[in-house]
Amino acid sequence: MEKQKLQELLEELHKELEQTSAVDESTTERLEALKADIGRFVKNEASLEECDEGFQENLRDAVSDFEVQHPKLSMAIQYVLDNLARMGF
Repeated sequence: MEKQKLQELLEELHKELEQTSAVDESTTERLEALKADIGRFVKNEASLEECDEGFQENLRDAVSDFEVQHPKLSMAIQYVLDNLARMGF
């Protein structure tokens, strides 16, 4: 059940990323990288067990990067990270 919930959260986060507009090249690159990573999980090209430390580190970096310009997105990413931690990932 938790994995299904996490899958739903990743899908929601992916949609949020799709709707977020970037203001600079660095933010655009970070958004594109996150969309690609999360897109693999949403499209079931990667299993949730593949939520490795690199993926989670990218999410943690994004939380701090987006806090000011995209606070809603930052909170959504943090929520996914919290759920990954609860699941033992």
